[in-house]
Amino acid sequence: MDIIPQLVANSLIAGSIYAILTLGFNLTYSTAKFIDMGFGVLTAIGGYSVFYFSKTLGAPLWIGLIAGILLSGIVSFLAYTFIYKPLRARKSSGAVLLIASLGVLTALQAGLAILFTSQFQTLSGLLYGNRIFELFGGTFTAVQLSIFCIGAALFTLLWVMLKRTLFGKAVTAISDDEEVSKIVGINTDRIMGRIFFFSGAIGGLAGILIGFDTGIEPIMGLPWLLAAVVAAIVGGIGNIYGGVAGAFLLAFAENFGIWKIAGEWKSAIAFALLILFLLFRPQGIFKKSG
Repeated sequence: MDIIPQLVANSLIAGSIYAILTLGFNLTYSTAKFIDMGFGVLTAIGGYSVFYFSKTLGAPLWIGLIAGILLSGIVSFLAYTFIYKPLRARKSSGAVLLIASLGVLTALQAGLAILFTSQFQTLSGLLYGNRIFELFGGTFTAVQLSIFCIGAALFTLLWVMLKRTLFGKAVTAISDDEEVSKIVGINTDRIMGRIFFFSGAIGGLAGILIGFDTGIEPIMGLPWLLAAVVAAIVGGIGNIYGGVAGAFLLAFAENFGIWKIAGEWKSAIAFALLILFLLFRPQGIFKKSG
């Protein structure tokens, strides 16, 4: 079998997951102006919610899916309300908020490990079975095809929300200048709470898809978060088009980069790409945008 089509297939699937995560990450970063490390653990919360409700308790899959997405969003909203919002009200620096979010990540990861142990779990068998498809010389599972389609649908929905709704216009205004947004009457606290909820829900959705494709564990979130950060910076942080472009560029660079070398170099390739962009195009593929 020619390896190139399969590398392309793998890149498209990884890029779709990266894109979903980057969309969620960009929502909070472009408005709150700090890297929310807690976003990473929301992937695990989404995955473990499906595992608990649909695999452990035997509830219908749709209940597990809804629970995973909602719980991830709620946890993100609560983290904003009780931790990030008070710190931002005190004009805490981005570094302080970053450290606080790292505490959220660590605490929630530990909680998941206590509840579910650190053992690797899988959601396979809950969806589609083991159906395999071959397209353009590459092999995909039904779950992987779903990941690609869901990523495209999410991008479309998010674009419509940001460009065609009053909420989206408020998000853009806050991203451009939060203080001016307050002056013109935008309830920034309420909008920020919703932003963190939507961002968390997107992170939970990504974790569910990862769980169906590969599996879940309490510490799964950090590597995926770092990939989202790299993709966001490469694409143009705060720009939804750039985030998606950066996600797929990163995925193709990683998969084609490890073609001739060991897979352990995958993370090194990602950060080499990041360093190249920081040196030669720090604004990313697309310029920073609200």
